[in-house]
Amino acid sequence: MSTERTRRIVLVRHAKSERSEVIDDHERPLAERGRRDAPAAGRWLAGAGIAPDLALVSTAVRTRETWSLVVSELPERPRTVFEERIYAASPGELLALLTELPEEVDEVVMVGHNPGMHALADTLADASEGDLAARLSAAFPTSAIAVLTFDGSWKAVGPGAARLAAFWTPRG
Repeated sequence: MSTERTRRIVLVRHAKSERSEVIDDHERPLAERGRRDAPAAGRWLAGAGIAPDLALVSTAVRTRETWSLVVSELPERPRTVFEERIYAASPGELLALLTELPEEVDEVVMVGHNPGMHALADTLADASEGDLAARLSAAFPTSAIAVLTFDGSWKAVGPGAARLAAFWTPRG
């Protein structure tokens, strides 16, 4: 019998943000649509039984606001770390953050930005076929959630190591 632990990675793209020529990108707040979609994402996570041990959240205003609205819908608030390395990160940089996780963490949620979140989901997911994989490949819109699972140590997570277990978007 295998003693490897099953891990869950939940990737959340921030909710829809305001567009502005005068506000620095890092400081852009959520738009009204984002303030509606983020709680819906939290309700979906709660309904799916997602109970993260840890949340890694970009320091950008829109990701912090997204997380605040998402976590308010969860039955329990996980430990939250606001991680500046998520902002504008490549998939490789995001993957490196996952490999740094302590082994006692079984389930992590990462709230970040595109194109990094989408590329990380594509990188982690094995070559699975079907509707979920096709939907993930097509787009990773604001407030989207990809849930991936894998067996083993965080240090061993890498390209193709995970299975896409669920993919949710606020528009179906």
